[in-house]
Amino acid sequence: MSVYLRRAEVVQVSEYPGNTAVSAVKVSSPHNASAPRIHTSSVGDYPFRNISLPWEDRVNDLVGRLTLDEMKLQMSRGGAGTQAGPAPAIPRLGIKPYSWDTECLRGDVGAGDATSFPQSIGLGASFSPDLIFRVAQATGEEVRAKFNNYTRHGIYGDRKGVSCFSPVINIARDPRWGRNQETYGEDPYLSGVYAANFVKGLQGSDPRYVRANAGCKHFNVHGGPENIPVSRFSFDSKVSERDWRTTFLPAFRSCVKAGTYSLMCSFNRINGVPSCANKELLTDILRTEWGFKGYVVSDEGAVEIITNQHYFNSTVDAAANCVTAGLNLELTYFDSDPVFFAIDDAVKQGKLNEDDVRSRVKELFNVRMRLGEFDPPEMNQYTKLNTSIVQGEDHRNLSVEAALKTFVLLKNQNVLPLKNSSYKNVAVVGPMANNTYQLFGDYAPTMNLEYSSNPLQGIASLWPTVRYGAGCTDNNCTQYNSQEVQAAATGSDLIFVCLGTGQELECEGNDKANLDLPGQQLQLLQDAVNAGQATGAKVILLLFNAGPLNITWAVESPDVQVIMELFFPAQSTGEALRRVLLAEGPNSVPAGRLPVTWPKYISSVPPITNYSMVERTYRYATYPVLFPFGYGLSYTSFFYNILEYPDQVTAGADLAGSVSFSNRGSFDADEVIQVYISWSNATVTVPQLQLVDFNRVFAPRGVQTQWNFTISAESMAVWTDQKGWVVEPGVISFWVGGQQPNAKPAIDSNVINGQFSVKGQKILGRY
Repeated sequence: MSVYLRRAEVVQVSEYPGNTAVSAVKVSSPHNASAPRIHTSSVGDYPFRNISLPWEDRVNDLVGRLTLDEMKLQMSRGGAGTQAGPAPAIPRLGIKPYSWDTECLRGDVGAGDATSFPQSIGLGASFSPDLIFRVAQATGEEVRAKFNNYTRHGIYGDRKGVSCFSPVINIARDPRWGRNQETYGEDPYLSGVYAANFVKGLQGSDPRYVRANAGCKHFNVHGGPENIPVSRFSFDSKVSERDWRTTFLPAFRSCVKAGTYSLMCSFNRINGVPSCANKELLTDILRTEWGFKGYVVSDEGAVEIITNQHYFNSTVDAAANCVTAGLNLELTYFDSDPVFFAIDDAVKQGKLNEDDVRSRVKELFNVRMRLGEFDPPEMNQYTKLNTSIVQGEDHRNLSVEAALKTFVLLKNQNVLPLKNSSYKNVAVVGPMANNTYQLFGDYAPTMNLEYSSNPLQGIASLWPTVRYGAGCTDNNCTQYNSQEVQAAATGSDLIFVCLGTGQELECEGNDKANLDLPGQQLQLLQDAVNAGQATGAKVILLLFNAGPLNITWAVESPDVQVIMELFFPAQSTGEALRRVLLAEGPNSVPAGRLPVTWPKYISSVPPITNYSMVERTYRYATYPVLFPFGYGLSYTSFFYNILEYPDQVTAGADLAGSVSFSNRGSFDADEVIQVYISWSNATVTVPQLQLVDFNRVFAPRGVQTQWNFTISAESMAVWTDQKGWVVEPGVISFWVGGQQPNAKPAIDSNVINGQFSVKGQKILGRY
């Protein structure tokens, strides 16, 4: 007999008897059957365990056997609170508990040891779909391996499942938003390509089973504020149909097209309607227009927030409306009384159709079926994964590679790469130099010091002696010790200044009020520069942050020779930094590009509560920038010289072209190629520029490299309120190179351009 014990975060269930066990219990009839019946069967005899039946038939059989009360519990226990999950066992059917709430943004979060990869905003800077795929693949392997171990020992609970609340594909539309670090940047196309690669990498390619299922979030029109100037829990995102369709929805559609099994609806309202009770969003767009077959889970506490704000008159009304809108699973703060506990009352009062409840539960069990829960384990290749792969050599090497590919070189006055023998007296200063935990960013795997290295450790490995002074006790840097910095920097010929924010200052629930360097960090930088002037020291500024910071002084000062943005590189920070400083080994020549626009003045950016895209991101902004989207220097330069493409395309067809370029420097290196278009005669408002293709390509020095690109019909289409997406006749201009056209500042590589005409018109419809 099974024993079901609820504890603070973990429940244990004894192994169920095998298929020979006989049960004789009264159960509700399968859906549409005329009356209850007595069922006597071995657990293995239920049709939902028959591997020869189609998935749909098996799901229908399983869910058809559930009572309304059982379905209510399955939909109410998404997790998050100490006793809010897992979804409970159903012993009479041999169904075990299931844990829905796993975080795997770039490594398995909060579930013991796991390989930690760079934070998402840094991965966005890699401009490498392949890297995103492989990071997600490694993450999925470790999540599944630990899940196999947990279930083998009958352990279920918070962050012990294989259903991930990842990736985050919201648009980084405002540089102050605390959660920019979890996104891939400001461009919907870039985010969509990454979303698709993450989904495929995480879920695996087995034709029958899913390794770990993705859950793209936060759906939708979600990008701040967190807490400044108002709370995210009460915020209403006012968005035009055009901005909704062209900026906030595209990456989620890419996620759905890639086969994700889940999405998470967001806290905010959209034009007055809560996301998690928004039928237009969760049914009309997601399921009807896009054909989504998976499940929707609420952000933690989102359904309670709807109720507490009295958007509905009662919990019964809230539960009825959320389920009818398309919400499957509640993630709750209130463990003992989630809103979805009112589902049965909503049905009894005629406010909710039981068929809708059953449909929502089918979408949950469909995923559990595909994860292999009801099949013999030996059929599923993913059940063979074990915890020996966690922090294995391959994954640790990938962590180093990923960190290297995230670094963006913003300024370099002929200092990098270093010849370490040229410098005798080296100093490292700043609050991020020896602050290992803050290098990981928010939603990171548990830090393992055995495999972690910080900037001070990486730099100190290059010289016999390195002087160090933090200057500040933390990143707030409100208590600043100038003498500590000057003592370390004075007499040095090379000074590293490590500044930034960490999750201490920008994270979920915590926006930045402005873009200033925190506390006395600017003074620290200036003191280090002044202390090194007597010896002509070279100064290298290393930044560890997500959203842009005001570093205008450093950019303009000739005494700061190097600025490098490292984001939050996680466990491999020190090793990756050591390699990039020396250009030692593969991937050590910087090729990262900014996935966000870096504004020069925060006064140029609209209020964070304004959801119009006017003057936001490179696609619409006209204000002066410190660094443009897509910007990043290298230790070499590239020359683009051949562009081949057809000069006409029929509306609805893709355009295929190729570009050739050469590496003119002395280093083999990666180049990030970017393709942008603009519409010459669109009949509606369109972006001034739009990224339509990109990739990170290895380019040996002195060799001509060719890369094939595609400008898809969907990329050519414009949004019209009457017809949806339409490819219109006319002329489209495009540019290919390692940066935006006419970028200021620009990198030392050219951009070449072309034009083609679109013949005819093609209505692609609403999506």
